[in-house]
Amino acid sequence: MLSRLAADALLLLHLAFILFALFGAVLALRWPRIVRLHLPAALWAIGIELMGAICPLTYLENELRVRAGQQGYADGFIEHYLLPLIYPAGLTPAAQHIVAGVVLGVNLLLYARLWLRRGARR
Repeated sequence: MLSRLAADALLLLHLAFILFALFGAVLALRWPRIVRLHLPAALWAIGIELMGAICPLTYLENELRVRAGQQGYADGFIEHYLLPLIYPAGLTPAAQHIVAGVVLGVNLLLYARLWLRRGARR
């Protein structure tokens, strides 16, 4: 029971991390100090996608699910939970590059806005 709760909590943490990596620059528009946390998170997400790797949180979630007597999954978090909604045919390396590009593009636009806004204040 405890392992299942931990796996579910980790799933929510993983989703929160992905959302933070993608949209954390929005928070930086309001709280500029969050950049110190967001940039490493965004770079990690971009790197994982470009390398075609699976995030270590996925392995930990699977281990907790197996300990709870549940079935783990072989692919990554995005492939298992989000891709059935976004890419029904499955994830290809090209699709992962697109995901990385979206993360990078969204963050570049938001940080450009933050930078321009900061320059206007001076």
